[in-house]
Amino acid sequence: MSFSLLPRHRAAALTDIHPDFFVEHGIRLVMLDFDNTIIPYTTNDPTPLMAAWLAWVRDCGIYVCVVSNSKKNRAPEFCKKHHLHCITHAHKPGRKGIRKCMEQFGMSPEESVLIGDQIYTDTLGANRCGVRSILVKSIDNHTFWLKLRHVLELPFIFLARKRRLSK
Repeated sequence: MSFSLLPRHRAAALTDIHPDFFVEHGIRLVMLDFDNTIIPYTTNDPTPLMAAWLAWVRDCGIYVCVVSNSKKNRAPEFCKKHHLHCITHAHKPGRKGIRKCMEQFGMSPEESVLIGDQIYTDTLGANRCGVRSILVKSIDNHTFWLKLRHVLELPFIFLARKRRLSK
């Protein structure tokens, strides 16, 4: 598929994306990055707003699955607690984990979206699979390496500046 570092859409936060957006675009599967998209690296608990958003999307009849590169138990434990599906060791921007998720739910790329905070893993992985990509702002760039990664992504964020979703 496409090798593009530009997200199809941008949003300030995951919770800014209204479930109607998914319904209007025929999206039945929402794949989410975990760290710094749903919760920061520094906690295991979502904000009340995030917990409500995750439940809201599920209640709209949309499948929600965390697709994470993490090899730790943190994401699966979170998903179990919050009744979410989970795929770890996804190897984004590779296609393996994203394809596995779509196959698990019987969804096509046109019915799927991947939302994450990193261009070089989440956006590129989604674009390579032909899946709609949405870039959200990282919750907390608390280390030097996360801040550096963000600086390296700024040219692509600038190029995608007009692709913002409205609430």
